[in-house]
Amino acid sequence: MTLRQTILKYLYPLFTWFKKNSDTKLLQNDGAGPLVPFYSLSTQLNNGKTLSFEMLKGKKVMIVNTASDCGYTNQYAELQKLYDHEKENLEIIAFPANDFKEQEKGTDEEIAKFCAINYSIRFALAKKAVVVKNNQQDPVFQWLTQKEKNGWNDQQPSWNFSKYLINEEGILTHYFDPAISPLSAEVVTAIKERKQR
Repeated sequence: MTLRQTILKYLYPLFTWFKKNSDTKLLQNDGAGPLVPFYSLSTQLNNGKTLSFEMLKGKKVMIVNTASDCGYTNQYAELQKLYDHEKENLEIIAFPANDFKEQEKGTDEEIAKFCAINYSIRFALAKKAVVVKNNQQDPVFQWLTQKEKNGWNDQQPSWNFSKYLINEEGILTHYFDPAISPLSAEVVTAIKERKQR
């Protein structure tokens, strides 16, 4: 960990408290289904393997854009704790991205090493991607941020560690701003919700 990363890790609780008490977004689906099936997507993982989202049926999926040099980087620890507690019902996929003030300059190999050494990450880590809306945006984030695909949401990541939650049936249910902790009551409650039949 660099000196900056170490300082940010210790400042994270204060940073989160300050941001949480400002304007943060939590968006929730009112029942719209996707126009393009979530399970038709796939992504290239950091280890070179392809993850077909078809394999995720029956579980909740949290997709998070991440960065190694951000005030929210310590959320990697919270995401791992959440994954350890909910892994029977939840998959987490981190998408490292350098879209916000160049806070993820590392290569895929450097990112994987950083996550393993500093946070013992055991959830899925995708290859470095572009997550903001432009002509290079990763197809998974195109689906997450275009209501013409997901059925209701146009919100792109506002910063690193924006979180999107997809339910067991491939429906995007929530968007959580970066200041909302993965261990917050809002996130944990959303993960534990079961679709009403």
